[in-house]
Amino acid sequence: MRLALQAGWEYQGLAYPNPGVGAVITKNGKLLCIAAHEKSGSSHAEVLALLGAYEYISGKTIEFDRQNAFLAHQFLRSLPNSFFKDCTAYVTLEPCNHTGKTTSCATLLIDLKIKSVYIATIDPVPSHSGGAKRMQESGIDVHIGLLQKEADELIEPFSIWQKRAFVLFKLAQTTNGRITNGVISSEVSRIHTHKLRSVASKLAIGGNTVRVDRPTLDCRMIDAKAPDLFIYTTDKDNIDKNIPLFNIQNRNVSLGDNLDFLQTPSFVLVEGGEGMLKAWQDKIDWLLIYQAPMLDSKRLSYNIDMKLKTLHHKNIGDDLIIWSKKI
Repeated sequence: MRLALQAGWEYQGLAYPNPGVGAVITKNGKLLCIAAHEKSGSSHAEVLALLGAYEYISGKTIEFDRQNAFLAHQFLRSLPNSFFKDCTAYVTLEPCNHTGKTTSCATLLIDLKIKSVYIATIDPVPSHSGGAKRMQESGIDVHIGLLQKEADELIEPFSIWQKRAFVLFKLAQTTNGRITNGVISSEVSRIHTHKLRSVASKLAIGGNTVRVDRPTLDCRMIDAKAPDLFIYTTDKDNIDKNIPLFNIQNRNVSLGDNLDFLQTPSFVLVEGGEGMLKAWQDKIDWLLIYQAPMLDSKRLSYNIDMKLKTLHHKNIGDDLIIWSKKI
């Protein structure tokens, strides 16, 4: 289950409005595949794990787009109904019980006659839940609650944006906590930021950053649509409307200090310096820190008192990426 959780964190936020989910398939105790849900509208974690398990067992490579959920379900159902009978699935979130473009993952696991399923936590959305009970009633050996606390942390953004905006503050700094001039993060980190921007409902930035840095704030590193933008400022008239960020097609840019839009279920990514962090500190749910392996003598930093809990960390490119929340 820890392997499944780690896989889920790889795509934290990127599957919006879906949750981060990881899955592992084993057979007679042998690890076959680790997978995660990568993008909304694509194959779910357990489906990708089953496809990987098929490739491991058969020695064959599938020839279709495995992210195409319809084709993936269709292919798995075409296999002999005993193919996965000795397999066990470990899933960080209860397999979905609702039918959309494909049948539910719970129904798929039932039809594939999988031996057992370990579930870390139950789906918090009532209309999606119920898959565990159905699998139990079908004869699958179902276990619930393995590493539930860790799984609940993984899907906390999903639980929040069911009711209001989930607010993620992104910051980049050196190892000694400085904000140096120029680029701090590695290219891999910047690509990751652009991926988050591409799925966010809105990107929020401070007025001073816009005035001084005159940024574009697009997703050019992944060739994706630029996010809608909210410029947080009390001086709307002192913003140059000719800078690049205003000239991007299909982007909505709004200005002001009214944050009522945070009451709407959504994913809001915030980027900025010390001033923006202090102004938004009561609205922030999580922080995403990109820490570069360098020391800098600049005095500029995030000078604020805020106690954090580390939720997950990993190396990304040359940097360390840290997911954390206020406590």
